[in-house]
Amino acid sequence: MVTGVESSIDIKEIVLANASFGPQEIRRISAAIAEDYAKHAVLREAVSALQAREEQTPASAVRLGVCYYLLGRFQNAIATLVHSDGGAVANFYQGRACFELGQYRQAITCYEAARVAGYDPDICALATAEALRYGRDFPGAMSVLDELFGPIEQTAEYLYQRGATVAAIGGYPTEVVALYERAVEVDGRHPGALFGLALENDRRGNDDVALDLYKRSAGCFPTHVGALMNLGVLYEDMQQYELAQMCYQRVLDSYPAHHRARLYVKDAAASNDMFYDEEAQKRQDRLTQLLSIPVTDFELSVRSRNCLQKMGVQTLGDLTRASEAELLASKNFGETSLVEIRDMLSSKGLELGQFAHERAEEPVVSFDPGALTPDEQAQMSRSIGDLNLSVRARKCMLRLGLTTIGELVRKTGDDLLECKNFGVTSLNEVREKLQEMGLKLRGD
Repeated sequence: MVTGVESSIDIKEIVLANASFGPQEIRRISAAIAEDYAKHAVLREAVSALQAREEQTPASAVRLGVCYYLLGRFQNAIATLVHSDGGAVANFYQGRACFELGQYRQAITCYEAARVAGYDPDICALATAEALRYGRDFPGAMSVLDELFGPIEQTAEYLYQRGATVAAIGGYPTEVVALYERAVEVDGRHPGALFGLALENDRRGNDDVALDLYKRSAGCFPTHVGALMNLGVLYEDMQQYELAQMCYQRVLDSYPAHHRARLYVKDAAASNDMFYDEEAQKRQDRLTQLLSIPVTDFELSVRSRNCLQKMGVQTLGDLTRASEAELLASKNFGETSLVEIRDMLSSKGLELGQFAHERAEEPVVSFDPGALTPDEQAQMSRSIGDLNLSVRARKCMLRLGLTTIGELVRKTGDDLLECKNFGVTSLNEVREKLQEMGLKLRGD
């Protein structure tokens, strides 16, 4: 918990003094800025003063390098720390800067050097696990975590890293949420755990809970960039464009070249005069989320499940756009299965054919799942979540009722651009993600 005493510390004194400088001082600087973000400017001023000194000792180079890292100047941090005292702190924060630049193998090398130099070995191991996870070596990350034992297993950082690794592997969502919740219980100001928990609630449509968690994560320092970006998007959805701009600007404070933040801050500024029926959109979002529930979430008979799979019916929304006659025309689909499907939809307040008119308005696209190879069918049935889209793009997918990659590639770019808040930036993002999988939107 950050206290008023911590927030009142003199950041300049810590940065410019000749006293010891280590993890405790770094935590005090971070806590002060978390309590009052205006002190971010004080840190910048202190760094400028430290830079202006004619002579840099190895010890002062450590201070300068770590402060560069806290300000998001990662290249400067690495260049400075390489020529510092070569100690534990210098190596660890050189690793942190490498990690932020996507240099995961180099980061791991620095963490090992920090451990050898005397930095907390458990903290180095957790940082190594994170770098392995970001480098997509999920088994390696889990192996490192499995080797840790004792008090470290009860820390927020360990619980967060384990939750994030389970999520990356594709483990049970309930386990991921439980780990994040335990991490937040241990440390209510852990930015990663708060962000992870916010994201899980955001994906489930728990907007109020997600908003509160994003706010709490954004109140930490260093702040999780994803928390600021997603919080900004939520503020835009609430028509609070000035708050959205503040979130994006905070990202730019530490990452001046952050392409998406630069675009979003312009979008938010241009949206101040936009009329938006928030309540109507919330109702639509709730309905869209309901329609996106997979039919596999229900306990259907094997016969019904197989028939729906052959027909390409994957969600409740697909059923509301289908007629009874179409279902009965499917081989082996009889009255018993029809009653079962009716009851399933009724339990959610839906009916067969309820939104059949929507399908009639869409362009007819020839798509025969049976003509695809098993690998192609598996690819088409993958969740859109596998594309790892930004929150803005993902919310538009939700509003359009798209849940699988197969549904997405049947849309044109113009179809997607019709969705509110889905602009050219988001369209290019979707195209890039699909291209990585060897796919394109219809008409591209």
